[in-house]
Amino acid sequence: MISLFKALIPGAILTWIVSLFIGSSGSRGGFLNVHQVTLAGYDFYWSWLLFLVGTGLAWALLLMMD
Repeated sequence: MISLFKALIPGAILTWIVSLFIGSSGSRGGFLNVHQVTLAGYDFYWSWLLFLVGTGLAWALLLMMD
């Protein structure tokens, strides 16, 4: 369970970086559905599907390291 919480950070960083490149080019990412989010006055691009996949990948890697 702890590895899942550890995996949230790399999943969020991966999502933020990939969504930044996809969203800043004007694309929606197709299946990824990248959209612009405003949170506390800051605008950034985000994809929930990419976040779930990235977190799952990081979680699997952390589980394999144990």
